[in-house]
Amino acid sequence: MIYPDSFEQKIDFQKVRLLIADRCLSTLGKEKIDEMKFSTSFEEIQILLSQTEEFVKIKREEDNFPLENFFDLRPVLRRIKAAGSWIDLSALSELRRSLLTINGIVSFLNRDDEKEVKYPKLMLLAENVITFPEITKKIDQILDSFGQIRDNASPNLSTIRRELTRTMNSISGRLNSILRKAQAEGYVDKDVTPSMRDGRLVIPVNPSHKRKIKGIVHDESASGKTVFIEPSEVVEANNRIRELESEERREIIKILTDFTNYLRPYLSELLESYEFLAKIDFIQAKASFAIFTGGIKPPMENAQMLDWVHAIHPLLDIALKKQNRKLVPLDITLEGNKRILVISGPNAGGKSVCLKTVGLLQYMVQCGILIPLKENSTVGVFDDIFIDIGDEQSIENDLSTYSSHLMNMKYFERYCNNKSLLLIDEFGSGTEPQIGAAIAEALLDRFNKRESFGVITTHYQNLKHFANENEGVVNGAMLYDRHEMKPLFQLSIGNPGSSFAVEIARNIGLPESVISDASTIVGSDYINMDKYLQDISRDKRYWERKRDEIRRERKRLDEVTTKYESELEDINKQKKEILSEAKKQAEQILSDSNALIENTVREIKETKADKEKTKLARQKLSSFKEQLDKQSENENDDSKGAVKKKGLKKDIVKQKRASSKKASSINELKPGDFVRLKGQTTHGEVMEVSGKKATVAFGMIKSTVDISKLETVSNNQIKKEQKSSNTRDLMHERKLNFKQDIDVRGMRGDEALQAVMYFIDDAIQLGMSRVRILHGTGTGALRQIIREYLASVNGVAHFKDEHVQFGGAGITVIDME
Repeated sequence: MIYPDSFEQKIDFQKVRLLIADRCLSTLGKEKIDEMKFSTSFEEIQILLSQTEEFVKIKREEDNFPLENFFDLRPVLRRIKAAGSWIDLSALSELRRSLLTINGIVSFLNRDDEKEVKYPKLMLLAENVITFPEITKKIDQILDSFGQIRDNASPNLSTIRRELTRTMNSISGRLNSILRKAQAEGYVDKDVTPSMRDGRLVIPVNPSHKRKIKGIVHDESASGKTVFIEPSEVVEANNRIRELESEERREIIKILTDFTNYLRPYLSELLESYEFLAKIDFIQAKASFAIFTGGIKPPMENAQMLDWVHAIHPLLDIALKKQNRKLVPLDITLEGNKRILVISGPNAGGKSVCLKTVGLLQYMVQCGILIPLKENSTVGVFDDIFIDIGDEQSIENDLSTYSSHLMNMKYFERYCNNKSLLLIDEFGSGTEPQIGAAIAEALLDRFNKRESFGVITTHYQNLKHFANENEGVVNGAMLYDRHEMKPLFQLSIGNPGSSFAVEIARNIGLPESVISDASTIVGSDYINMDKYLQDISRDKRYWERKRDEIRRERKRLDEVTTKYESELEDINKQKKEILSEAKKQAEQILSDSNALIENTVREIKETKADKEKTKLARQKLSSFKEQLDKQSENENDDSKGAVKKKGLKKDIVKQKRASSKKASSINELKPGDFVRLKGQTTHGEVMEVSGKKATVAFGMIKSTVDISKLETVSNNQIKKEQKSSNTRDLMHERKLNFKQDIDVRGMRGDEALQAVMYFIDDAIQLGMSRVRILHGTGTGALRQIIREYLASVNGVAHFKDEHVQFGGAGITVIDME
């Protein structure tokens, strides 16, 4: 739903229509532009935008798309529906050329030389279009390349034209003979040639000699110095020519009538084909406009929201370019708990332009027009767009300016919902300020409770407070350069704006006494209201940032906890597997031992305790025992080493494997491996291995080192070290950029205290040992406030006055813990 009826005039959309219409190739597209309307269907909007986007690509990349002969033959086709009517010659020529254009467009979009469809939406548009090649061939049999009826269009026409040509040649010969004779006798000038009057060949003669040539006078020149005579010898021949010409016309009408009768059954399909041509003209005009304004098809969501980056008002941009001026683009977001934006700021600062930009671009995109903004923007879809801007007073309807605004607000309040976009300029103005502001705040609260979206401009302080204190509404400010005293036309979301009434009055030269009296009347608190609001907003952003940091840190801790729990679970699993394997090995050793003992006893018995045989059996047993002892000692040594490195019994097996793997990898070093010196943290890359030595590049330094002094470094360890190094580098950079002095002279107490709080927080975080605060002496109130705060901070060891030579009591020196 769009409100009011004059919505398009209020946002200047009719100018967009005209600019697009100027780019149409015929009345076909212009009709479609008049029919263009606001859509709330997400799918329909996507199709319209995609069609235009594809045509932009065609215009930029293709050279052979047919963009000529866009003739609107629909009125002619509707006229010849009546039996007995016929199509005229010029319309027949245009029909042929426009049908060839339709055929060319359909062929272009249905090309099968592409592996994948290049223009799917346009191809879908051409899917069921009939091209009528037979009609084109039929017309080619009737018309020549110049659009005239061929001599052989029918046998009778061919006969008539041959006779006509023969008669014309006969007349021409006789007339030339008469003319030469007259010239010889001096009746006619020698440079005169036969001419045509009323379709008859005549001779120009001087009036004084007109009686010398027998014939009929058909005309005379405007000056009266020449008369045109048809000699009597060619009168009959000229009459015959007139008869033949009439017969020719009748035959042509018969040919056109026969063709029209042939065409009549296809009229409905032809009208549909011209409807397709109209859509193509409309789309190409939108594409040309998009190229002209820099419009794109932005990412879209089937939801109510705005997230625009560098949005540009196309009409304002065109006007400024003519003046060699540059437009300041708009960044704006309306979504979630920031649905309604309350913009404040000085007059002529760009508030209304911002509101109109939102209204125009959102309306354009929902009409299927590409809009100028950045590709990383996101555009939503609204069911309703309501606007209240400008003066709607009416003498006829007995409406004042404020009454007309209230009528609009009544409509907004009745019909707005969570799918509505409200655009209200100078909210609540036009009546007594206090009651106007109160009504505006009550309406804003109602709009917010209904979860509507909106852009509202105002100067009222209560609306700025409401936006600061209520979720769903957010302040916005049009920035202003206080030094240059000129608007910057930039929107800053999150801060309330100031009207700068006092500053602007002083800048234009209003007497200082008037400004002083006005400030006394309203009071300093009211004058400083904007500053208080900005302080509150700044504090709010600071604590929101701190809260986000805590959330990120908590998330990181959760991730680390999950990681270590997972690793611990893996260790326990590996421990169970190792114990199970060890148990199996022990059982195998015990089984082997028992078998060996049994074999030994059996051999001794079989040899009847022969000394040599018994000795050999005992040697076998001793050898097996030594082998077991050696294996046990190796396992114990590895286990002790692992325990010493980790300090945890749970990691014994894991370290044992890691140690053996590391030892083997050191012995198998190859160029490209990462290593470090034992006991060091800096890692290097192996460049060359020669025997027991390796050449290692530590950064830009190459060194030859014994392999025994090196240990390998895994990729995971390198990544962890790099991450740790990046964090240290960031902190180091912040520390380098940190200034150990802060100057709060000239600030109010609360403003200075806020600045000191931020300063001390940063100093503690960066580990600074000593900082200084320049507060001046003055009355000592600022010094007292700051020192009371410092006494409450845990990270502050003590503070004192600076040395007398360096500022004394005007500077506080703080030593950090």
